[in-house]
Amino acid sequence: MVGEPVLPGLEQQGLGSSWHWLCSVWWGGPPAGPLSSVSRTVEAGQLRCSGLSCPLEQQLLPAVITEHKQTMPLPETMFCAQQIKIPPELPDILKQFTKAAVRTQPHDVLQWAAAYFSALSKGETLPVKERIEMPLATEKADAGLTPGLLKILHKQLSPKDMVNVAELKEKWKHLCLPEEQLDAILQLDNFGEEVEWMKFLALGCSVLGKSLLSSMKHACEILTKDPEGGAARIPFETFSFLYSYLACIDGEIPEEKTEAFLHGIKEYADQQHGMVLLRNFLTPSPFF
Repeated sequence: MVGEPVLPGLEQQGLGSSWHWLCSVWWGGPPAGPLSSVSRTVEAGQLRCSGLSCPLEQQLLPAVITEHKQTMPLPETMFCAQQIKIPPELPDILKQFTKAAVRTQPHDVLQWAAAYFSALSKGETLPVKERIEMPLATEKADAGLTPGLLKILHKQLSPKDMVNVAELKEKWKHLCLPEEQLDAILQLDNFGEEVEWMKFLALGCSVLGKSLLSSMKHACEILTKDPEGGAARIPFETFSFLYSYLACIDGEIPEEKTEAFLHGIKEYADQQHGMVLLRNFLTPSPFF
């Protein structure tokens, strides 16, 4: 028969308190001796505990040791490079996402990122600016709607002539724009549950522009298919609709003046394959 100490340092490992508690519950008092005095003996292949004053203690101590081992945290699993599989498309997805975030400069990156990956997974138009917009010195960095953001909305919603207000609010929120600004725009006209997109676009341009003509400039730059910095041509019919609508919303421009202005613009458009250019209304003209 050979005797040896049982798991030295059990008191320091927290077993001591468990052992005393079990003895108090099952035996009605503390163990007869200190836990450190417990030893084990091996006899005929059987594990037996000695140094204990009662059979119950001899039964409980192995249970305490087993329970303590089961509750010990497992070592952290380590992986080697060969075990980690990186999807081949992941690096490019993250690269494109990072570039899009830099160009768009969203106010709430997490909210915008959720909209970005949702649109990406559905094959929808991404909420991404074509280029980064640097605010002017007189503008606030978080002033709300910008030409770039309005152009994103146009790409997303223009395929529908009539847009549900709930969908418009969702897209607006995805771009981290202030809800009160959208409410203010919608109040400019008597919209119901749906809005005519081109009218909303015109109202959005009126928020960006300080005058009717500057609003039309923004509209042309958003709607044109010309490269950036070009003539920003749009069809006369589109120009006429937007200008007439904004003049009506303004309420201070006489109808005769609106008609005279559009008549002069049409003179230009007839010479330009039915297209209106920025210079046709931003420079002095003999027609108006």
